[in-house]
Amino acid sequence: MKNIIICILISAVSFAQQIKTGAENSEKYLPLLKDKTVGIVTNQTGIISKEKHLVDFLVEQKVKIKTIFAPEHGFRGTADAGEHVSDEIDSKTGLSIASLYGKNNKPTPEQLKGIDIMIFDLQDVGTRLYTYVSTMHRIMEACAENNVPLIVLDRPNPNIAIVDGPVLDIAFKSGIGMHPTPLLHGMTLGEEAKMINGQKWLKDGIQCDLTVVPCLNYTRKSSYSLPVRPSPNLPNDQAINLYVSLCLFEGTNVSMGRGTEKQFQIYGSPDLPKSDFAFTPKPNFGDKDPLYNGIECNGEDLSAIPRINKLEIKWLIKAYQTTADKSKFFDKRKFSIRAGNEKLQQQIEAGISEEEIRNSWKEGLAEFKKMRSKYLIYKE
Repeated sequence: MKNIIICILISAVSFAQQIKTGAENSEKYLPLLKDKTVGIVTNQTGIISKEKHLVDFLVEQKVKIKTIFAPEHGFRGTADAGEHVSDEIDSKTGLSIASLYGKNNKPTPEQLKGIDIMIFDLQDVGTRLYTYVSTMHRIMEACAENNVPLIVLDRPNPNIAIVDGPVLDIAFKSGIGMHPTPLLHGMTLGEEAKMINGQKWLKDGIQCDLTVVPCLNYTRKSSYSLPVRPSPNLPNDQAINLYVSLCLFEGTNVSMGRGTEKQFQIYGSPDLPKSDFAFTPKPNFGDKDPLYNGIECNGEDLSAIPRINKLEIKWLIKAYQTTADKSKFFDKRKFSIRAGNEKLQQQIEAGISEEEIRNSWKEGLAEFKKMRSKYLIYKE
């Protein structure tokens, strides 16, 4: 009997601690949708469970959806990074899908006409480089301009414990960095939405009528494994953890594994010295025309290393120091918009130590943490 009671208690604790996403916290938002015509921004990550998508759930609940707005990679999440995504019809529900990636990256007044309320539900990975936060910014702006309330259904950030890297110099603002945040900001999209609104970062300082539906049983110390790929080239937890550190290579002549099955878990190029690891990129699900297609790349396999808890720049420094021709290593424009400044490239080229580079981030990080504190939803 004693063992049975212990098992029941363990099961009860396990159940109580199960993380529920904002989308699963439906009692908080369904009443807000009653008798409303709804627009929804989502993709393959907008799920209620492994078996059910949010759109299908809302249709079952008799919610009237006018339009699905799809971000980079499309509604089903199959388009390459940067690939133009066209408008279409969802074959399962018959609902119209409007692309927010390509010619039109922000809903037009015409597209919002007849929509009473907008829902935003995308899975982020905790970095300003990921385009979903830029999509959210533009959605907030469009909603504010057209007096459409917005509900953000929050989801866990798999890198929520990490706040690191240089804070964006607004002179390098782009679609992969719209706000003065560090490369790893340690916030959920719901928290970022509150920050964008509170700091008046939308055009002309306008603010959106915003409701954030929080995750349940979630803290800043919670671990979270994504149930589906957030984008084609992030296949697993390791890639998601290493993504930002290796994404800086996209501003260089080094491949970070696109065109392999270890995207964002390996790096290499023909210009790096031969070692015990090499790979040859080929077209695949994640990239139809990868860098160094069919050419052997020398580099390093990081797919089995322990989880990192900071922005790791040692691989970038090592690759620069050992490349065959340093003058061809950096693409200044691409690297600067990813780093958020010109300084990081200059520091690496000057041979500044990793410790000194990290010290140069400290003041900006301290100011950012102080600013973001009032927008945090989840406790330590």
